[in-house]
Amino acid sequence: MSRRITVVTAVHSPSAPFLRDAYRSLCDQELPADWDWQWLVQEDGRTDAVRPHVPDDPRVTYRQGRPGGPGVARTIALAHAEGEYVKVLDADDRLPAGTLARDLAALEADATIGWTTSRVLDLLPDGSTAGFPGDPDHGPVERGAVLDFWKANGFRAPVHPATLCVRRDLLLALGGWMALPASEDTGLLLALSAVSRGWFSEEVGLLYRKWEGQATGQAAHVDPAERDARMTVLETRARALADAGWTYPAPTPPAAS
Repeated sequence: MSRRITVVTAVHSPSAPFLRDAYRSLCDQELPADWDWQWLVQEDGRTDAVRPHVPDDPRVTYRQGRPGGPGVARTIALAHAEGEYVKVLDADDRLPAGTLARDLAALEADATIGWTTSRVLDLLPDGSTAGFPGDPDHGPVERGAVLDFWKANGFRAPVHPATLCVRRDLLLALGGWMALPASEDTGLLLALSAVSRGWFSEEVGLLYRKWEGQATGQAAHVDPAERDARMTVLETRARALADAGWTYPAPTPPAAS
């Protein structure tokens, strides 16, 4: 049987028309021999607006649920994740060719790497792209490095959580995405960094669509009181995990004498 990587997408009505582009980007991925992908499309709510945009493909599973935000949708989708690794793909984004193969290569090569991220380009409404300065070096991201950078740079992470690919057992051990109205993906990234090493690829791994309806562009996303509360919870959780001393993978116990 093929080994599998599970791609998880939370979707709501405004972003549903972009699902076809996301699907095409998945179909363009070339995976190593004996690997395949599974796409879990989880609607954040129960409407009639999303289903018509979901591709008819046996590798694609579409479900609905009570609205609770993208973190809730992604986490409930994990009940049906069959892959050893879980890849995030937001409904309005696209994966450049080679992205999944690079994620798998990094995770398969080193058991101490718990998660991967990659370079991002903004995909602008006119079809052009824009990059960002200040990416970390290509290669391992040491435990705690993301949290330290985030705290020292105005709550800006050095890597983008929308590019995340993570070992499924580690993701579940941390409880999935945080139960927050926003920044739930950054919270997971900080938690992962607190307990495990990661990897950053200098190759572009995501086209991050900019458009009027995206959740991060809404006024509520930058409400000062809510933002302060979110940042406090994100940091406190990550530091509590670091202080607990639990690491992934667990240290190998010494051999009996």
